[in-house]
Amino acid sequence: MNKRVNRREFLKTGAVLSGGSMIAGSQFLDAGTLPDLAVVKGADSYRSTIKAVEKIGGMGRFVPRNTKVALLANAQRNNPGAFTHPEIVKAVIHLCKEAGAVQINFLSWLPRSNWESTGLLQAIQAGGGQLVIVNNDETMFRPTPITKGVTLKECRIMNCFFEYDVFITMPITKDHAGNKFTGTLKNMMGLNSPLNNRTFHKPNWTTDPEAIEYLDQCIADLNLALRPALCVVDATEFIITNGPFGPGKLLSPQKVVVGTDRVAIDAYCASLWGLDPAAIHSIARAHAHGIGEIDLKKMVVKEYRN
Repeated sequence: MNKRVNRREFLKTGAVLSGGSMIAGSQFLDAGTLPDLAVVKGADSYRSTIKAVEKIGGMGRFVPRNTKVALLANAQRNNPGAFTHPEIVKAVIHLCKEAGAVQINFLSWLPRSNWESTGLLQAIQAGGGQLVIVNNDETMFRPTPITKGVTLKECRIMNCFFEYDVFITMPITKDHAGNKFTGTLKNMMGLNSPLNNRTFHKPNWTTDPEAIEYLDQCIADLNLALRPALCVVDATEFIITNGPFGPGKLLSPQKVVVGTDRVAIDAYCASLWGLDPAAIHSIARAHAHGIGEIDLKKMVVKEYRN
C-alpha cells in the first residue's frame, strides 16, 4: 500500500538524499529489483516516458491516490532542444491521472507566452492538467532557510508550492552559458523567486571561473531545500551549444531518463554528450552535500527501447 506523501517529506530545509549503492548491470539484479535509473530510447517520446516510469516501479509508487501533484517543466524558449518535449508532459499527466491524482498542476513564474509558443500549454490542457502562473512579486514567495548551504543561506520558494503533496521535476538536459550543463539540479531554480535567482549570478558569470563555481554552489545549496518525488528528464533532443535558450547545435539521443537521484541523473545526462560529471560543479557540489550519487558504477542503470 502506498503511503501518502507528507509535504514536509518532499520539501524541507536541509533535506539529504542517499544515493544508490548497488552495482550497475542487469546481471546483478534479482527478479523484480527496480533500477535506480530507467532509460528508454525511441522516437516516440510519449511511449518512452510511459515505459520508463513503468520500469522504475510505476507512477503509483510516487503518486498516491487523492494527492495534489506539482510539476516543474522547462519552458524557457521555443527554440528546438531548449524546452521539455510536450509529449513527455502529456505522458506524465496521463500517468498521474491513472495513479489517482486529484490535481495535476504545472507551476511557473515564466509568462504564459512561453508555454504557448513551446506547445506546452496545449499539451497540458490536452492531457487534463493545469498551468499555474505565479506573479513575479516577492510576496508570492516564501523565505526558506538553508541551514547547510555553503553560499546560499536562504531561498524563496513560491507560496503555492507548499499546497501540494507530491512534486515531480521534468527538465530538459542541455547546454548552459555559465556552467555548461543544466538538468534536474538547475531546474529547481524554476521554483525559486527570480530575484533570489539573480543573486546566484556574479559579474562575468559566463566566463569567470570563480563566478561559475559560485553559481553552481548556489544551485547545489538550493537543492538542499527541495526534494522531488520523481525526476522525468527529456534527453530526446537538446542543444549542446548556446544554452540555455538556443538556438544551438542539437544532439538527439532520443532518450527519456527517469529516477529519483538528481545527482546520478545529471551525471548520466552529462555523459550523453561527453561531459565529465565531476567537472560540472553543480553535480559535484550536490554530491558533496549528500544529495545523490555521482558514480554511475554504484547505480543500477537499465536501458530499454520502446
